[in-house]
Parts: sequence; C-alpha cells; structure tokens
Amino acid sequence: MLCAVDRAGAILQQAGLESVRITSILTLFRQPLRDLAVSLSPLDNPFYYLENFRQVLNWIAQRYDDLLDEDERRFIDDFALLPQSAQALLVRMVMRKGTLFRASKLDYAEIGDVRLAAAPLLETGWVDGQPHLDLHALFALLRKDELGQCFKAHGVKSAEKKSDLLQRLLPIYEAPQRLEHWFAGFEEVIFALQVMPLCDRLRLLYFGNLYQEWSEFVLADLGIYRYEKVEFSVESRGINQRADIDICLHLHNCRQALDDGMALADLAPQALAVTTDNPWLAMRRAKLLFKIGQQAEREQDWPLALSVYAQSSYPGARVRRIRVLERSEQFLDAMTLLLQAQSAPENDEETQHLLRIQPRLMRKLGDGSVQKRMKRTVSRLDLSVLPLPDHSVERLIQQHLAEEGSEVHYVENALVNSLFGLLCWRAIFAPLPGAFFHPFHSAPSDLYSPDFYQRRAALFDECLAQLDDQRYETVIRDTYASKFGLQSPFVFWGTLTPELLDQALHCLPAQHLKRWFRRLLQDIKANRTGMPDLIQFYPEQRRYRMIEVKGPGDRLQDNQLRWIDFCAEHDMPVVVCYVKWAEEEVRAAG
Repeated sequence: MLCAVDRAGAILQQAGLESVRITSILTLFRQPLRDLAVSLSPLDNPFYYLENFRQVLNWIAQRYDDLLDEDERRFIDDFALLPQSAQALLVRMVMRKGTLFRASKLDYAEIGDVRLAAAPLLETGWVDGQPHLDLHALFALLRKDELGQCFKAHGVKSAEKKSDLLQRLLPIYEAPQRLEHWFAGFEEVIFALQVMPLCDRLRLLYFGNLYQEWSEFVLADLGIYRYEKVEFSVESRGINQRADIDICLHLHNCRQALDDGMALADLAPQALAVTTDNPWLAMRRAKLLFKIGQQAEREQDWPLALSVYAQSSYPGARVRRIRVLERSEQFLDAMTLLLQAQSAPENDEETQHLLRIQPRLMRKLGDGSVQKRMKRTVSRLDLSVLPLPDHSVERLIQQHLAEEGSEVHYVENALVNSLFGLLCWRAIFAPLPGAFFHPFHSAPSDLYSPDFYQRRAALFDECLAQLDDQRYETVIRDTYASKFGLQSPFVFWGTLTPELLDQALHCLPAQHLKRWFRRLLQDIKANRTGMPDLIQFYPEQRRYRMIEVKGPGDRLQDNQLRWIDFCAEHDMPVVVCYVKWAEEEVRAAG
C-alpha cells in the first residue's frame, strides 16, 4: 500500500501538476505528512476532481450569472446533463496540460472505456475526434519510433534526433491534416479539447486570475494548503462587468507575449490601449507597463520606455522614468521630474533612490553646490569563522554566537512579519468587498493596493491599540494556536516555533513592535523585506539585538539600509556583522 506521501504525489500528478511543482510541494511537506498521518479520505472518492469542478460551476452560476454569455450558460447547463463518465473525462482533459490527447493516454479506472465516455463529448462538439494536426502537434503526440514508421519514406535514421527530423520535414509538410492522413493504419485516436478557452474564462471568474489552477482543490483536499474561511458578501467578486473578463484575458495574453519575446513595438500599443475603472485590473495594467518599460530599458529603447513608464502608476515607475531621462541625456527633464517626486514621494524606497540620483543630476547640469550626504553610522561587529559545506554565512554566525551561550535565531523577515500577521489577523482577513471571492485566497486580493490600509484603518488601529497594554500577547498566542498552518501573507509557520514566539514576546518591547507594524502598513510590498538576518535575545534583561550578516565582499542592499536607518532613528538595537573567513587569515599570517 502506498504511504501518504506517495499517494499524495500520485494524486497531484493525476491532477495535472508539473513534476517540478509536485517535487517542491512534497519536499516541503514530506515530514509533516508523515508526522501528522494526513488523512486522504476526501480523495477516496475516485471522482473527487469532478465534484470540485461541479462546485466551481455551481459557484459561478450563483455569483456570476449576470456576467455569463450564452455559450457559458449553455455549457454549465449541458454539462450537468452528461453521463458521469463523460463529465469526468472532460474534466480530466481540462485539468491536464494542452488540448491534444492520445486516447490511449487517457486511462482512468473510474472512467472506463475512454472512447465510450468520449461519445457524448463528440456529439456536443466539446471534443473533436478527428482534429487537423500540424507537424509540431504530430511530433508532440507521437513517440520517436512511431515517427520513424510514419515517415519511413524519408529515410529516418535511428540516431536522428526528433528535433532534427522535425526541422527537416517542416519545409515539406506545411498544411495540417488528420492523423489518418499522416499515419495510415495507425491504431490511435486523437482527441482535441475545443472548450478550453471557455473553461479558462470560467476559471478566471472563479479565481479572479489565470495563475491559479484547478489543482488548488487537490492541494486543499490533501491538507497541504489550508486557507482561512472568509464569509463572502454579495459584493465579494473580483470581476463585476463582462468587459473585465476580456480585459483580464487581454492583459494575461500581453504578459505571456512579453515573456515569449514579442517585439515591444507591437506589444506596447496593445497594453497602452487598455482602459478600465476596475482598480484591481488597473494595477495589473500598471504592472504590465512597468515590465514592458524594464524590457525597453534592456533594449535601450528610451522613447518606448519613457512612454510606458509615463502611463504606469506601478510603484517604482516614476524613478525608472527619471533614470531613463538621465540615460538619454535629458538632464533638465529628469531634474524637473525628480523635484516633482520629492515634493510627494510615493514611499521610502523612492525617497532613497531620489537622494541617490539628485547629486549626479546636479553635476551633469553644472551645479557645483552639491553637498555630500551625511555618512551613515552603523554599529559594526567583525567576526572570523571557518566556512563549512552547506552552511550559509548567516547560519555560521548563528552557530558561532550560540556557542558563546547566546539565544540566537535566524529569522530574517519571518519574525516581525509573523508577529504582525498574528496580531492583525482579523484586519487582514476582513471580508471587505472584492478582497476575497473564492475559498483559496492566501491573502486579500488588494494586499499591494495603495488603499489597502485605508480600507481597513479602523480595524488595524484596533489591533495595534492592543500593544498599549498586555492584550497583544494573549491575542498573538491565541491566533497562533487557532490558526496554525493556515495560509497567510505574513506568518512563517515553519520559522515561528513556540520557543521563538515565547522569547520574542518576552524580549521585544511592545512599542518597538508597534513602530515596525506601522512601517509595514505604510508600504507592505517594500517594507516586508530587508529586515536583519538574526535576532539575539537576552531573556534575563528582557532585551534583544538584531544582526544583519554580510559575508566577504557582500554589501548592504537598499531595503536593508532603509530598515537599519529606521531602527537607528528609533533607538532599536541593530548591528551589521562583517564576516571574514578564518582560514584566509591563517594563510595571510603564514
């Protein structure tokens, strides 16, 4: 009998997950699955995937009926009338990669004879049993030995690579044709799924995006991913107009085209032409334009980069625009935009970049009055350690300090974010309109929106007010116990052990927590990273020290500098540990 981990892997593979993702998921959860003896009873039903698909269709019919077109409504209605085997086969194909399938590869015990199951799907036209295949599709479907038989008239050699054979035959066979014409007498049937675009639209309506797959249900049923249960209001929809569906699909296709290397001169106008009053989609458009601008910079197409950055409200777009003006030697325009940005910076990160750019621009404009910035004073710790295989420099320093009797934890961004997430759980998962619209949200959909805090200001303020007395400790501990393992955008369950939680609550002053949490809320995307690597506790004195570790040749990054400056401003103990390899010192001395 398969163990829980192997059963989980088999189910994930059947659900259509790529092998790389399956491996990473099972590697992460292998020990918890064994230790907790995870029950797979929800998946004992061989048609579990079909039940999940039916759930999606019912959800969409109830919540999005006003947005559905005639084809989508007909699909939902007609699907319910199909025999169970036909339903199951269609869902199996929908959840697999691609739209072309060999009938012999669709072998599922619960479905039975795949050709009988496919008959109703062929009648509806949802599946084509005789699709026209181009040469690329044929090569993807057939094995090397089968291709050798198919094209034996062309003298296929056993040593010839499949890719080389394809390139040799492409000029000869340009037109698609049916399998029977490609390979006469070949006993195989190819099924072509015709309703994949429609099913993608339904998936978009349900998840609000196209990066979440149907496998989310399987991961939840296995207990690998567990989600907070949020009440959904009538207004809790990611998409509220039919036009939003088309816009979302268009933005998705544009991003895919960017990743595939489409010419920017053709792609940029398609992205710029998008207009929407949906804040969620507007942010997606802004991010796409930002990505196009970055690629235009790489290609040194300064006019294109300037045009897309100017239309993007994505954080960082204005600084990139200033840099492009500088690189294209439009120094006066760059300085004008810089001064405008300084009058109302979007966040601390932009302020930092502007301070770095300004002296350089002033010199290029002939202004000799540039004042040097005050040199940052950072507490410093110098240590020498021996490098060890499979040990990061942070782990080496943690071990070194622990050997001296210190309570040291490698936390990086995990501790502060986790404490914030536990204290403010109620505010983060508040069922605001448009924040949650399906059961698989690990975070609110507007987490990185500029108004994320403003929409929940009263709730967050109530949570942070608990830091003014001892209530916060009880709330954090209770949330840790009651929500343990649930997906969260802030809580690192694997790092935040009970021991670390106890020490943190004992040694970290509440007012320091409050300042950190306020800073997080100012700019979640930028400020949730860059925190020091280690934290050192002194339980007897109820104090702590944060330690940023830098190995030989390493330097402080911008987000790390911002956190260090913030801590220094508020008298929070932080030190930068510069590491030297002890063996190099020994060789130098010798």
